[in-house]
Amino acid sequence: MLKFWKKKPAETTPEQPAAPAVEGAPAAGFAHDTDAASLDHANPALDEALAEAPPVPDAPVEDEATELAAVVEAAAPAKRSWRERLSGSAFARGLSSLFIRHPKLDDELLDELETTLITADVGVEASTTLVEDLRKRMHKREFADAGALLAALRQSLVAMLRPVETPLDVNGLKPFVILTVGINGVGKTTTIGKLARRYRDDGRQVLLAAGDTFRAAAVEQLKTWGARNSVPVISQGQDADAASVIFDALQAARSRNADVLIADTAGRLHTQGGLMDELGKIARVLKKLDADAPHEVLMVIDGTTGQNAVSQVRQFRQIVGVTGLVVTKLDGTAKGGVVFALAREFGLPIRYVGLGETATDLRVFDAEAYVDGLLPASLGQG
Repeated sequence: MLKFWKKKPAETTPEQPAAPAVEGAPAAGFAHDTDAASLDHANPALDEALAEAPPVPDAPVEDEATELAAVVEAAAPAKRSWRERLSGSAFARGLSSLFIRHPKLDDELLDELETTLITADVGVEASTTLVEDLRKRMHKREFADAGALLAALRQSLVAMLRPVETPLDVNGLKPFVILTVGINGVGKTTTIGKLARRYRDDGRQVLLAAGDTFRAAAVEQLKTWGARNSVPVISQGQDADAASVIFDALQAARSRNADVLIADTAGRLHTQGGLMDELGKIARVLKKLDADAPHEVLMVIDGTTGQNAVSQVRQFRQIVGVTGLVVTKLDGTAKGGVVFALAREFGLPIRYVGLGETATDLRVFDAEAYVDGLLPASLGQG
């Protein structure tokens, strides 16, 4: 595995000039790896903007193993259903066990349901409100049995998520600029690679900007995704100014008529003031070229972080104005309920969810499919 990652010094031959790009091929007119320093952007306004922020401290090392493992896709993987992907979550296992233990409709079932929702990170207020509504309906004899309660629970959970079921539309603006943000280790760079693959497969010309200049492996990781997906990457060396790299990438995207520009940024904790200020600086610099850029600030959330994700989103919204969410790692140990907590707290569109490591496992968020993946198909079944 990871054959493309291994180096073979003994077999290396002098690099030959790249052959001309085939007209009509993906990313025509771009080199896969472009040195942003070679792009001419002499601009006094930019220089002034770049000088605004003080030097930022080094970011902590990101969990590289998690993201690097996702670079490798299984050969011809079968696309698994939402239920197959989500059935292992604490939310799904808790609900399945609950209805097996309490097949009868009573207050004890509802009490345990409330506990299950809270421990799955749905949130205390949301869980209490949902269960009390079901309790009132049960006392009014609206449910004939626990199966009817399960159906009502499904409707209530879907209703909580329906308002945030808004796919990302990159049409109408060219290039459409997506700025990705998030803390260390959430799978941000991997998500960018999967998005690039999705848009490229849709026939769009995509450009990536390696704005994570603090982590040593980040630029190379993004270049790897770019090479695998035939998508060019604008980059500089480690410790380069991230705002300058992304500014250069936007210039390149405009001059080459690209459809979508996806910019990576350094993973940072929401408590790191200097690094958070750098995000604001990036947004200001982009507006020197396009007053509306970035058109989407996509925050990547690790589904295993639970309620801490709420505080992360709150802080990032204040600094850079998050407009959409991607929730990753929902196929493993994630409790799953944090999606409901985020929907209730912020109402931000959930653009995508990560249900596995392959490119096809980055799915457009579907409220009904997500809820159905968490709930047992019927009483007595997982």
